[in-house]
Order: sequence, then structure tokens, then C-alpha cells
Amino acid sequence: MIESILIANRGEIACRVIRTCKQLGIRSIAVYSDADANALHVKLADEAVYIGGSEAKSSYLNADKIIEAAKRTRASAIHPGYGFLSENHNFAKQLEEAGIIFIGPNPNAIEWMGSKSKAKEIAGQHNVPLVPGYQGADQTIERFSKEAASIGFPVLLKAAAGGGGKGMRIVTQSSELAEAFSGAKREALSSFGSDELLIEKYFPSARHIEMQIFGDKHGNAVYLLERECTIQRRYQKIFEESPSPVLTEEQRKEMGEASVRLAKALNYDNAGTVEFIYSEGKFYFLEVNTRLQVEHPVTEAVTGLDLVQLQIEVAEGKALTIQQQDIRHNGYALECRLYAEDTANNFLPTTGKILSWQTPELDGLRYDSGIASGSEISIYYDPMISKVIAHGTDRASAIRKMNYALRNLVCLGTTTNHSFLLDVLERSEFATGNYDTHFIANHMDMANSGHHSVVDINYALIAATLHRWQQNETERTGLKNIQANWRNNFYQPTSISFSIADEKYKVQYSIAADAFHFRINEQDFLVKLISAEASKVSAEIDGRLSHFNLAINHDRYYVQHFNFSQITLQLAERFPVSEKEKVKGGYSAPMPASVVKILVAVGQEIKSGQSLLIISSMKMENTIIAEEDGTISDVYVAEGENIEAGKLLLKITDNA
Repeated sequence: MIESILIANRGEIACRVIRTCKQLGIRSIAVYSDADANALHVKLADEAVYIGGSEAKSSYLNADKIIEAAKRTRASAIHPGYGFLSENHNFAKQLEEAGIIFIGPNPNAIEWMGSKSKAKEIAGQHNVPLVPGYQGADQTIERFSKEAASIGFPVLLKAAAGGGGKGMRIVTQSSELAEAFSGAKREALSSFGSDELLIEKYFPSARHIEMQIFGDKHGNAVYLLERECTIQRRYQKIFEESPSPVLTEEQRKEMGEASVRLAKALNYDNAGTVEFIYSEGKFYFLEVNTRLQVEHPVTEAVTGLDLVQLQIEVAEGKALTIQQQDIRHNGYALECRLYAEDTANNFLPTTGKILSWQTPELDGLRYDSGIASGSEISIYYDPMISKVIAHGTDRASAIRKMNYALRNLVCLGTTTNHSFLLDVLERSEFATGNYDTHFIANHMDMANSGHHSVVDINYALIAATLHRWQQNETERTGLKNIQANWRNNFYQPTSISFSIADEKYKVQYSIAADAFHFRINEQDFLVKLISAEASKVSAEIDGRLSHFNLAINHDRYYVQHFNFSQITLQLAERFPVSEKEKVKGGYSAPMPASVVKILVAVGQEIKSGQSLLIISSMKMENTIIAEEDGTISDVYVAEGENIEAGKLLLKITDNA
């Protein structure tokens, strides 16, 4: 019987496991790094142990430190969550040797499925359809070039030892292969400790569907239905739903039975996911994730099962009590992932403090998150803020409920993909389930992602101005929540200026009788202030009552409304400050990151399009590319250095 569990992870999955532990009366023990000392999972757990520095390799990826923490706290078991050590078979073996229960599948299953090459071999032996490709010991570029030509372009390079889009490259022609090959190997080694790659046929139009499997230590295995995970960016999922809009019952049964055959071949004894490519009515095996998935709440919503509880019971040696014939879809479930990222800037991750975090309560809504108001989003870990799960009687009701949930969710203080998620929900292709893995490229205008209408901007300017006016009046009179109808005398117009995305706006307002008279860009508004609190403003604007959520950080205002996602307003300086001169030929960091590799040296001549250096943020690599021919005159950073957004990286001098 498991009495206490150490959760060898962080963020929302750690919080998720802790909550199930509390329901089962099991003592929960969190681990944390320097960056996570004040994290939510640390506060929720019954006990917490410090395990090292902010970088994952110094803490969450350090198996010895985690095992030592388990011994110190006399933990009966370790739950690895997902990511970090969850699919590390050596870690599972170490726990066996230490007499600590690993809440996951047996080490052999992890090892075999941890290699995509071995996974394909075993899947093929058990009549699971395979994608044409190569997975072998010869890891030379020459062999991969030969195999790519045989398969036919486009092809996909993938890290054999991992997933989540790390070490993955699409190659459309032979001239791209060498650079993609070296980049994929480097990223795979950094992410998974192995640079082994495999190559597969790439399907330009396909869907990504996965089967949740569960096995026990008594030879039983079932599939807990499918999840559609097709809408992705950077090969990572953003939306997940169940059931899939395209699978027939016959296809679902065929895919599920293939997954169970594979599970039984592995003596699989915990939660896992078998992933498939689905194209033109056929499915092909991709890989097995030998852990709980980020999107597991979708399965929980439609089956009514607690997968973490099942994991714990199976780890205790209990047999599965669910039979395949009893598992049926109960309604529809949809999950959105809220990320700290700039969707208009190629989904690059962002950092910062969550100044305000609020979620609406409604039947059928669930939020899995590891953050709270005041939480910091750092460069060290995945940028996911929260998962939002909506459950309805059918797909249309689930989508409607998700739309309501997102519009009423408050997340202020850092740039997120909030408006992007709402845009996806409003697309007719999504509403009908008619999409593939290229949905974003084919249907979304990412260059204008996050842009706001003139109406939304005007409303945000009014809300911020009212909040600032109320603050000034409170300081002057000592009274709180002053309402606009407290005086009858007329004020001369007052001016205040804000900038939004580098565009300046002048706001003028005056007070007469019980109303404010606003003028913004030659447009007039009649406004009545209903109330202004620390984080909320309610106002009647031209006869329409609106409620705004606000957060303030120094002279920066973050405003959100039911009709629009966060708008960031910077209070303009009273006396303009001269802009920092841009360095001619200079290349700056697009985001906070660490420098992985510098590919050029001072004095080196380079060509437009050449790779200059590689930076990494939140487990994602980005390559800085030359925009012109020239000579490297200066390099301002070093490999391994942590840098802030806007940091000058290097300088190129024109050869002319």
C-alpha cells in the first residue's frame, strides 16, 4: 500500500498528482528548484524538498538528487509526471534497486518504446501499420540521404529517444537535408541525451490521433478511447479533443485493438499513449509515450475515470477493474493549452510575471494549472500556463463552453496565446472538424495574430484612464471607490497619453454632471463610471455597461474584457525619452534565452541566409539567420550565457 508519493516534476502535472493524492489520503511530497521556490505545487504539497539550480539538469533531471529526496522523506513511491525523467528507463531501474515504487510502466517497456526504432520493430511484429521509413544503427548523413531518396521527399527527421517536437525537422528537398540532419541531432542530444535519429515519410495532409492505453501487472490491457491532437504548432499540440471528429466506430475499434496488441507485447503495466498518423482513412503507428500525457484530462472527462488514481492503484499491484466493453464516450471533451508565447512572432515563448490569474466556475469546466497570481514564467521550463478542459453533451456544446471559459479567464501580465485560441474556436473549419496538421498555416493569419480592433483599443484606453483617475482621486481625498457623479462642477479637459504596440494614443476627458466626456482620436464617448477597484473597472460607455479586468505594473496597464484578450498599455512619459539607437548590422535576441552554440567568429565572411548562432528558451531552439552578406565584426555573447530579450548578440559589417 502506497502511503506517500514524491512527485518528481513541477507545474500543473505536479499540482494534478498532489490533488489526487489528497483525495486518496496519500501524503504528497514536492521537489523544487531555485526558480520554483514559490511555485504553486510547492505550496500545495504536504512537504517539499529543494533539489538544486533552476536549469533542469541541475534539479528535475538529476535522478540521484530526486532519489535522495525520496529516501529522506521516506516516500513509498515516485510519480514522474511527464517530461523530465518520466520516460527514463534507467531512472525506473534505479528506483527498483532502491526499493521505491515507480508509478509508471516497467523499465523494459520504457526502454523499448523509448527508442522509436525498437518501437517500430515491435509494432511491425504485431501487425500495427507502420509509416515508411528508416530506423537503424547507421547514423551517417550518407545513409540518411540514401534512405530519403528511397522514401521520397518530403521526409521527417525525428529524435529516436524523445518527442514533443524536439529534434524534429521537415525536409522537402535533398539540398536541405545536411543542415536539418545536424540541427536535429544537436537538439535531440540536448533534449534527450541521445542524438539517434530516424527518418519517415512525411504526409503533407494528415491528422494526429492517439489511443490512451492502460495495463496492469496481471496481463490485462485496455484502450480508453482516442484523442484527436491534430492542431499543433512547432510539432506540439495546442488543442485536443475526444472523440475524434473523423473516426468511425470500426476505425476506432481497429486502432484500439492494435494499441492493445502492442501493450500486451510489452507487458505494459501503467498509463501510456499509442500515437498514430491518420491520412485518407488509414492509420500508421508513430510511437508510444510511456507516461501520462498532457492531454489526459480529455480522456478523464469522456470516461469518468481518474487516470492518476488508476496509475497509483496499478503501481500498488491491483488489477484493472474496468473491462473494454464497459468503456464508452460520455459526451465530448475539448482541451486548449494556454501558453506564454507570442503567436505573431512564430510562437516564440515569453517570460514575465502573471499579475492576475482568475478562472470562471462552471459545470463541465476544468483548469489544470501550476500557476497563480504572482507566479513567474521563466526561461528554464515549458511555457505552458494552464490547460482548459470543457466537457459537453456533444462537440458543439463543448466548443461553446470552451469559448465562454476562455473569454472569462483572466491572465494578465505576460504575452499569451489567449486570443489565438479564441480565433481557432471561431473558424468554420474547426467547428466542422475539417482540419489537418497544417491548420494554422492554411487558415490562420499569424502576422496579425493578437491585433485588436479600434473599438477594443478605445475601450481599453477608457478603462485604464478611469482606473488612473480613480487612483488619483483616492490619493487626494483618502476615499475609496469614488464614483463619477460625486461632483457637479465642470473640469477642463485633461490629457493623458498611452502607447500600445509602439503606437501612441492621446486621451482627453472632462467631467460634467454625472458623466465623463472622452475624446480619443477625434471620436467622442459619454462614459459613466460605475465602480473602480484594484483590479476591476465597471463603466457605462455610450449606454452600454462593460466590465474590465486590469493589472498594473508601474506605468504599464494590462486590460482584458469579455470581447477582447489582454491589451497592454504603456503610460507615455511626460517628457519623451530619446529612443535607444539601433546598432547598424546588429542582431538582438528575440526572447529571453540561453546561448547554445555560436556558429561564426569575428572576421568571418558570411552570406545572407547563413546560420549565425543558436539560442534556446523553454526547451526550444531558435537559429539566428543572417539577413545580409558581410563580415562578423563583433560577437557580444558566449556559449552557455543566459540573455534577456533585446540583448545584442553580434554585429555584421557590410563588405561594400
